[in-house]
Amino acid sequence: MKKIEAIIRRSKYREVKDELHKVGVNFFTYWDVTGIGNEKQGHVYRGVTFNTSDIQRRFLSIVVNDDFEQITIDTILKIAHTGHIGDGKIFVSDINEAYRIRTGEKGGETLK
Repeated sequence: MKKIEAIIRRSKYREVKDELHKVGVNFFTYWDVTGIGNEKQGHVYRGVTFNTSDIQRRFLSIVVNDDFEQITIDTILKIAHTGHIGDGKIFVSDINEAYRIRTGEKGGETLK
């Protein structure tokens, strides 16, 4: 099993969620986060400079069986991409075990 953590633009969240559902990733956790990125300059709107060092993003935490790892990553990469600074990051780590609290079962079946 793999844990895929993705930090994406809030504006791309609904598209990413819908596309993940289409490929069979139906359960994940998300929350709104604030981070600091590489961009150091502010944006100017109508003559006013806005600080962009604190970036509002959405954090997705997705645990999938190994056979869903690449399709999940590819989906996020494709849909969350805008080509501009601040598109986000994806992190992948191993999950040793999972348990379903309701039934006590363990392993990859808990993700279905």
